Amino acid sequence: MSSVVLLPYAPSSVAVARQRLSNELQDSGVFSTAIDDAVLVVSELLSNALRHAHPLPSGMVRVAWLRSDDHIEVAVSDGGAATEPRAGRPTLSSLGGRGLGIVEYVAESWGVRHDGDTTTVWAILPAPRASMNGQVTALREAG
Repeated sequence: MSSVVLLPYAPSSVAVARQRLSNELQDSGVFSTAIDDAVLVVSELLSNALRHAHPLPSGMVRVAWLRSDDHIEVAVSDGGAATEPRAGRPTLSSLGGRGLGIVEYVAESWGVRHDGDTTTVWAILPAPRASMNGQVTALREAG
C-alpha cells in the first residue's frame, strides 16, 4: 500500500493528510495504536513543513506513505528552508520545539533527504496488522 498526496500549503492540509492516512491504514488492517502513531508523525512533519519551510514550486506540499510488511514510511516534501530539520531540546517552559523530538521518540528511525530544491523529512514506524496469529487481536480485547 502506498499513496502520494499533493496538498495546499495551508494549515487545513494537516487534517486532510491525517484523515486520509488513518483511513488507508484502517482499511489495510493496521493495529489502531500504530495508526495513531503514524498519524501523529505525519501531523508533526507536515506542521513543521508549513511552519518552517517553503512550498514546492507548485505551491503545494507532498505527503507520502508506503506500507510494507509490518512497517510504514511516512514522508513530507517541501521547498526547503534556511535551516536543516533537527530534533530540538526545548526547556520545560518552551511553547514549541517538540515536534521532531516526538517523531524521534515514536519512530524507529527518521531523517532528511535533499533532491535539488526539495527537502523530504521521513520516518519509519512499526505498523503491525490487527491480527498476527491472534496475538495482537487478543491484546486489544484484553486492553
